[in-house]
Amino acid sequence: MVLEPIQPQQYHALLDAKSAQIRSRFDRLGSFTSDVALEVFPSKPENYRMRAEFRMWHEGDDLFYAMFPPGNKYQPIRIDFFPQASERINALLLPLLAGIKSSSVLSKKLFQVDFLSSQRGEILVSLLYHKQLGDDWLSLAEALRIDLGINIIGRARKQKHVLGMGYIMETLHVRGCQYHYQQVENAFTQPNAGVNEQMIAWACESVERFGPTTKPDLLELYCGNGNFTVPLAKQFGKVMATEIAKSSVNSALFNLAENDVCNVTIVRLSSEEMTQALAGVRPFRRLVDVDLTSFDFGTILVDPPRAGLDLDTLALVQQFDQVVYISCNPETLLDNLQVLKQTHDLKRWALFDQFPYTHHAECGVVLHKRNL
Repeated sequence: MVLEPIQPQQYHALLDAKSAQIRSRFDRLGSFTSDVALEVFPSKPENYRMRAEFRMWHEGDDLFYAMFPPGNKYQPIRIDFFPQASERINALLLPLLAGIKSSSVLSKKLFQVDFLSSQRGEILVSLLYHKQLGDDWLSLAEALRIDLGINIIGRARKQKHVLGMGYIMETLHVRGCQYHYQQVENAFTQPNAGVNEQMIAWACESVERFGPTTKPDLLELYCGNGNFTVPLAKQFGKVMATEIAKSSVNSALFNLAENDVCNVTIVRLSSEEMTQALAGVRPFRRLVDVDLTSFDFGTILVDPPRAGLDLDTLALVQQFDQVVYISCNPETLLDNLQVLKQTHDLKRWALFDQFPYTHHAECGVVLHKRNL
């Protein structure tokens, strides 16, 4: 089978259609959105994905990268070039494959290859196997790593071998400043670096445009590796940011230090747990050294998973003067806004085209509590 090629010349027409669809879906909110124009932030038409994952398909003596049609795991589509992925990933695809195919030790029972790249040109490749990896694999993989100038992680059941670094560094350019981020294998990072830069800039500009509320501090839920935290911190007195994934918390702490940010407290709590802590429902050991009463929160930023905000977290968000909500699922965002519009007015809303040529849409809204 042949993978249907993307059509860069059609990109802007497709984005216009996606924007119209978002506007139509949000019409159900009535006057809440009708008086505020949707801002649209486009992607590069090609080479926009900084991550890519491919199955490895063994067919006789041949081995190739493969993708599959939806719902069909048995008709592989051969991938020799993937224009959605970054230029760095595309430049590596065939040289890496040739190196793997040159050795049965490297190719045997290899079932998946994951790529993580950055705008700095750094790249990390994960090789996943249905076999145990011995010293012969380590020797050959290290030689391949050096030859290609990359980082490699080999994974098998209960095995993880890191050759080079287990992460890459990314530099994002936001409003004339550079921010440096550690990005770790298997930890969440925004897939479209160019759109991510626009999204961070939009959040920073929104806070600046409408000014901080009379309360100077920021609470951020689902902070990940500090993607928004690092640039936003300078606009607030103090920041408390929460994240549940341990690897992301560690990266966030690294990234704060890397960018000389000193006014942020990171805690490993879920949004539900943070809600309970702020309400005084129960104490948390992870907050034993944190004085919650020292924070004067006026702004909250949330970037939840596809399921959106649960009811208790929604109730917490309604208490804040200013809300910045980044969403990867317009439907759950719509559901949450049905609640938030009872207490807040919409100041800005935006579409960030993280995933061109697909129906997926990343959205952002800025809300202000009514009668501030």
